[in-house]
Amino acid sequence: MELRQLQALVAIADHGSFSAAASSLRTVQSNVSTHVARLERELGVQLVDRHGAVLTEEGVAVVERARRVAAEIDACVADVASMRSELVGTVHLGMIGTTARWLAPLLLERTSTDHAGVRLVIGDGTSSTLEPQLVSGAIDAAILNLPQSSPDLTERALFEEDLILVVAADHPLAQRREIEVSDLDGLPMLLPAPGSTFRAEIDEATRARGVTLVAQAELDGVRLIASLTLRGYGPAILPASGASDVLEGYARVSVRGLPRRQVGVVVRRRGRPSAPARAVLGILDEVVLSNLDARHGLHAPTSA
Repeated sequence: MELRQLQALVAIADHGSFSAAASSLRTVQSNVSTHVARLERELGVQLVDRHGAVLTEEGVAVVERARRVAAEIDACVADVASMRSELVGTVHLGMIGTTARWLAPLLLERTSTDHAGVRLVIGDGTSSTLEPQLVSGAIDAAILNLPQSSPDLTERALFEEDLILVVAADHPLAQRREIEVSDLDGLPMLLPAPGSTFRAEIDEATRARGVTLVAQAELDGVRLIASLTLRGYGPAILPASGASDVLEGYARVSVRGLPRRQVGVVVRRRGRPSAPARAVLGILDEVVLSNLDARHGLHAPTSA
């Protein structure tokens, strides 16, 4: 089994065809076909359905492992370079959108200042979309809502944030600085999608107090919920960082009885992050700690 065979299969998975894969690898289509065919013979299974260049179930499994192999090779090169005092390499970091809005610019600026040879690539998404990318090796680390669900990952808390109610200024609850969870009983709201970590946190807190939530709509992604709330589609419970840009005509109302939301950094349980990734994670801790006081509703984690 050769690295270029695995690279060819990953390229097909990423680009959707043999010709596009060849173009991305700067080779010809016949080379890609040969690499995949040899890999299939060695493994004794079909990895790609030639009608449409769709991966088989076995192909998906091999691609997942191949991404990890590539990540470890990149980490090996970066680690050796760092031993010569040359911290260079690319770090792929995923972030939930609400955190990325304030944290990504600070992290990019600090990384470029401290480690000019490190290229930081930040992609945003939801916890549910970033976890599989981290497991597969597509990204080096992720900033997610905790707890995360995969046994292949390990986590540590970065900060906690308050959950608040955002309503239009003419809503009856907007005239109150703070309400009880019981005041949410029967209130039509924009809610997180069922099965999400955020929805589970809200449901647990309200169910314990006998509160029935009414879903005006259920949406996947805090940024989407915040956007629709601020366009008049209904009130919503949002984390403090997701409600930082509340516009005139809307109000932020504290809700007693809702838990703080925990955000943390997550990495793969197996393997060691590359030297550039470890440097970026160190900067991440410093940037978060130095900016908590300036961010309304954000707090240091109460537990490791």
